[in-house]
Amino acid sequence: MTELPAHVDIREVCLRDGLQIEEPISLAAKIELLEAVVATGVREVEATAFVSPSKVPALADAEALAAELTRFDNVEFSALVASPNGAKRAIAAGLNSIEYVVSASDAHSRANVGRGTADATVAIADVARIAHDSGASVEVIVATAWDCPFDGPTASQRVLDIITAAVDLGVDRIAIADTIGTATPRRVQTLIGQVRPILAGTPLGAHFHNTRGAGLASAFAAVQAGVTRLDASVGGLGGCPFAPGASGNIATEDLVYLLRDSDIGTDVDLPKAIEAAAVAQRLVGHDLPSSLLRAGDRIIG
Repeated sequence: MTELPAHVDIREVCLRDGLQIEEPISLAAKIELLEAVVATGVREVEATAFVSPSKVPALADAEALAAELTRFDNVEFSALVASPNGAKRAIAAGLNSIEYVVSASDAHSRANVGRGTADATVAIADVARIAHDSGASVEVIVATAWDCPFDGPTASQRVLDIITAAVDLGVDRIAIADTIGTATPRRVQTLIGQVRPILAGTPLGAHFHNTRGAGLASAFAAVQAGVTRLDASVGGLGGCPFAPGASGNIATEDLVYLLRDSDIGTDVDLPKAIEAAAVAQRLVGHDLPSSLLRAGDRIIG
């Protein structure tokens, strides 16, 4: 455990991870949600994914959404890709920050991208080359870093092997993801302790789901272990369409509430985040799991 940081960077993922399991909403609705998210002051937003429209129809308008991003200043937009072809699409659409996902579980990797972990890991080289040749950055996100809905517990060595390959290939950032919301603080700190020695200075982020109620505790455990970059989604919107039972990202507003009361700063304005969560809930047309959306902040109500 390290001394708590003064600041944690939050990447807002509601536009991609949040919407990917929802019925498609219009481009105009996505822009409305994006405007609400940007108003929170967040500096990083995962805007969309360049993946098969037939597999993820909610994100079929990736190019159209990317064309609207230039209207927003002072925000770093990124997009998720699952293949070198997706990386080419993202670059062509004007994105300069790419996230490439590799599942540490073979079964989830096949369900998610149609190939096993080893082949997905090999493709890091092509994705990194495509990004770097265009002056873009690339982040490797290791999915099912703790557990898989098909294969069960993930052996930590599988995570370490992917990260080692990514670091050797010169990727710009690494993240570990609790795809189905099974992580606990103890397991989070154990894995981060194993990962840190092989990072060679590459920044490490983390992504948690609150499916089983431990997402916020796991996120705070990651911060205690030295992670200063976390993903979150307003309203707790989202989940993985290729992982049965996965639901509920940690809510941005709930995370900011927790960090604020621990004297850890973020760029996110809490009242604006609650407002953005309400916008997300209205646009998707059903209740979201955010605690602050339901109960309000203890200070501002």
